[in-house]
Amino acid sequence: MVAVIILNWNGAKLLEEFLPSVVDNTTEGLAEIIVADNGSTDGSLQLLKEKFPTVRVIPFKENLGFAEGYNRAISMTSHEYTVLLNSDVSVPRGWLEPLVDAMDENPELGACQPKILSQKESVKFEYAGASGGFLDRNGYPYCRGRIFGSVETDRGQYDTPVPIFWATGAALMIRTELYKRVGGLDKDFFAHMEEIDLCWRIRLAGYEIAAIPASRVYHLGGGSLPASDPRKTYLNFRNNLLLLHKNLPESDVRLTLLRRRLLDTLAWMKFMITFDLANANAILRAHKDFRTMRQKYTSHPDRNLLHLPMSRTNILTAYYLRGIRKYSKLPRNNGK
Repeated sequence: MVAVIILNWNGAKLLEEFLPSVVDNTTEGLAEIIVADNGSTDGSLQLLKEKFPTVRVIPFKENLGFAEGYNRAISMTSHEYTVLLNSDVSVPRGWLEPLVDAMDENPELGACQPKILSQKESVKFEYAGASGGFLDRNGYPYCRGRIFGSVETDRGQYDTPVPIFWATGAALMIRTELYKRVGGLDKDFFAHMEEIDLCWRIRLAGYEIAAIPASRVYHLGGGSLPASDPRKTYLNFRNNLLLLHKNLPESDVRLTLLRRRLLDTLAWMKFMITFDLANANAILRAHKDFRTMRQKYTSHPDRNLLHLPMSRTNILTAYYLRGIRKYSKLPRNNGK
């Protein structure tokens, strides 16, 4: 049986709009639908009690955040598989079975994701995950169906199930015991890239991750912060550095972080030239805080045991210099 866990914080409107599809289109007996509530004060709990009596509710007294909220909720479940499902995701009938089948058939598969399409424009992939995520040689994330801000139309071009580097936290299925064993989501990330860090640790534990496009869901997305928000800039830059420092082997981490320092300097210069001082300062703060936070992870136990290299692709060069906007056009990918 599967635990489908939706984390909620003052999201009564989203629950009212999106939860019915999860309840109605998840095969009865296959999954327990759970809403973990992060101390909401907007009537979410009353809504769940009145309109969704079959949904199990795990109430927390305070907002524990995304990572710790899920960690706490999953610690209270014992299902074989868990799906982390965003509260702004709608699902069609039969969405869960392909994910369960993939996990049942391959015991080495630690986690997987469905194809993520846009709730607003269903013919397009959704930014957060599309049809499976990867990291380039410098640690920049990209997806089958999305490179930076360029999102492709879904024409079935990425309907092949494939191994991927990371699965999106918008709809992530994972073996529950494995989630607990690798430590769950890192609450120090607060937001952004925490699922990539989790997926990297799953791979370091010897498991695979895959995209299973036979399953599809629709994500409203948009994120909690706009792309130009300095807070988002800060978290993206800081967490990307933490991600690399935590998970790369000693033989690679110094050179990779040196390259990132140079590339981040270029990004800082761009913000300065355009007089965007808030975002320029966000990059400086990200590097400053990273230098403090990294001390916590200097003795990562798996770092020297297994090295799973990132893609050799340089996504910056491909995107900005060669004008490649589609995953299928990237070298070495062969459109798969």
